[in-house]
Amino acid sequence: MPLRAYIKTHHPRVFSALKNLRSVLSTIMEETSAGNNQEGDAGADAAPRFDPLIPGVPISYPLKTLEELESRAYFKSFHYSFNQAAVKLQPAGGDGVPPRRRVMVCHDMAGGYTDDRFVQGGKNADAYSIWHWYLIDVFVYFSHDLVTLPPPCWTNTAHRHGVKVLGTFIMEWDEGRKRADKLLSTKDSAQMYAERLTELAVALGFDGWLINMEVNLDPGQIPNLKAFVSYLSETMHSSLPGSLVIWYDSVTVDGELSWQNQLNDKNKPFFDLCDGIFVNYSWEEDFPKLSADVAGDRKFDVYMGIDVFGRGTYGGGQWTTNVALDVIKKNDVSAAIFAPGWVYETRQPPDFQTAQSRWWGLVEKSWGTVQNYPKILPFYSNFDQPFIEYSGDSTTQPIQVSINLKEASYNGGGNISFIGTLDDGAEFMARLFQGELLLGNSPVDFTYSVKSSGNSLLGLALVLSSATDEKKSILLAASGNTLLTMNQFARHYTTVIMPRRVTKAEGDSKWVVQESRINMAGHTLKEIRAVCYKSKLEKSAEAVSNTLSDGPPSEYYAILGDIKITTAGGNPKFPPSDSWLVDGQFVSWTSGSQGTKNLSVKISWQLKVGNADLFPKYNIYVNKLTSTSSGNQNLKLSEGNEYLGVAVAKSFYVADLEVPSGISSVKFMIQVCGLDGAWQKIEDSPFLLLQVEGS
Repeated sequence: MPLRAYIKTHHPRVFSALKNLRSVLSTIMEETSAGNNQEGDAGADAAPRFDPLIPGVPISYPLKTLEELESRAYFKSFHYSFNQAAVKLQPAGGDGVPPRRRVMVCHDMAGGYTDDRFVQGGKNADAYSIWHWYLIDVFVYFSHDLVTLPPPCWTNTAHRHGVKVLGTFIMEWDEGRKRADKLLSTKDSAQMYAERLTELAVALGFDGWLINMEVNLDPGQIPNLKAFVSYLSETMHSSLPGSLVIWYDSVTVDGELSWQNQLNDKNKPFFDLCDGIFVNYSWEEDFPKLSADVAGDRKFDVYMGIDVFGRGTYGGGQWTTNVALDVIKKNDVSAAIFAPGWVYETRQPPDFQTAQSRWWGLVEKSWGTVQNYPKILPFYSNFDQPFIEYSGDSTTQPIQVSINLKEASYNGGGNISFIGTLDDGAEFMARLFQGELLLGNSPVDFTYSVKSSGNSLLGLALVLSSATDEKKSILLAASGNTLLTMNQFARHYTTVIMPRRVTKAEGDSKWVVQESRINMAGHTLKEIRAVCYKSKLEKSAEAVSNTLSDGPPSEYYAILGDIKITTAGGNPKFPPSDSWLVDGQFVSWTSGSQGTKNLSVKISWQLKVGNADLFPKYNIYVNKLTSTSSGNQNLKLSEGNEYLGVAVAKSFYVADLEVPSGISSVKFMIQVCGLDGAWQKIEDSPFLLLQVEGS
């Protein structure tokens, strides 16, 4: 056991004293650094102090003081509107939590607010990410700041996959004790701060709080701490049904900072006031069962902690995290996985994507999947988050399946690559999604994009279940010879369906878009698999009789770009451009070199009438225009439109856009995208036209 974990587990008072000492030293270093930055050249290169009131590249950031929380300062920030999550929690995750053991993941990645703090996206293509959302019920964004507000990229992505998101309220070290004294000075102050936390969660669109009071308290402060936890739970539940407040196993009901590593009479009074407890990770093998016994009919609300770094955690964490998961599962309580970013931070070989998939494969093998999608129509995926199984470290599989997020994709997001060798007549299947989609009376269209070489073909296999639990399988075959396809697959599937429409993608003839239709009213779609196979050439009877085998395996290569599932005839209708109110705020022009100007502006848009939730994202483009001699602004400076970025919220900040001399106006176009992956033509999209200052 590492020394830090040993001291924390066996000598909590000493650990607390060391934490206080660290806080003092940290404060001294910060003050010294601040002093140095005010002197001579040392301050010349220092970054300017962050002022949330000044317009700038939108970022996510925490609250560091109770004064910020009490004054509602965050709502005055320029960055506030950009940090509001735009994706609502899917219906299946909206009503509390499922009555079963669950998986909570506490991200704790390198202190938080790294690449993910850039709301409109960053430049690091290798930034940390999670794509195994089907293994998660609750996601906690964690840092060691007082009030940790989840960046909207996490909330939006988690919500798309039915996962709840919690922020963190933490008090620790010597400064934490001072803050606790203020928080708990009266019952009214405790309830006021609870109200402020509720306001933030509701306004920013996340689903609750993890409360971590890692400080020693006076016994007389405990009643107000209970009032704080109780009132926070009450206000969260009334303001946001289905929200969660989770207590971290830290300070006890006696006021002593003493991690119990189980649910017992020292921490159960807090557990009784909220939605669950995150048990510290230094538990022993029988502690999950003991905790379940104490929790009674609330055993699923006990989340046994596992530190993936292995700091005093049962089973050692890291590549044996599944050891702890197996024990937790055996005792039918929930799990709280802390710091899965270990894979990324420690640069586990051979590369992040492979190591990440391997590590989450351990979680799936132990725990199984906890989320299912698609659940509702329309459904669209460009494979940022598929259900691909980790196939193991061996290369025995004929086809290697991987997510490619770096090469050009069909419609943003990623591609799924299928590369290897395959016998003629053989097939290889890989899971894409596990669903729970009840099909209605209308036919359903499946459309997917494929890029392949040679005679490599890619179809989709659907697994469906009837109301009487009768299983059926349908192959949506790739375009090809119908008779040969039927001969090859008819005996393996209930139904084989050839595509009803095959088209070449606009602008790239290598992508082929295939559309098939099924009509399975009353059936539930349970699984979607990719089917890799080779086309067979027609042979004469003599050639067939002389053929002893199909020959050796040959190269297989196919790329799956996206997939959408829609009700037949349900093509999206985009509102015309004049249906939107588009506004430019905080317009700033500055002079550049050689007659150029730099433009910064916040662009906001709002649909006048209708449901804007039907449009989950917006691509932002710019066109720089010059005037003709007649005054018409219709000449582009360069070919095509310049892509600036993507927005999920209905606002986008353009920072320091260079505008060459001779440009008279700048036109920003907001390309509206539908739930099914379709997008509005740029020329029909809403726009903002700004005259260049001084032109």
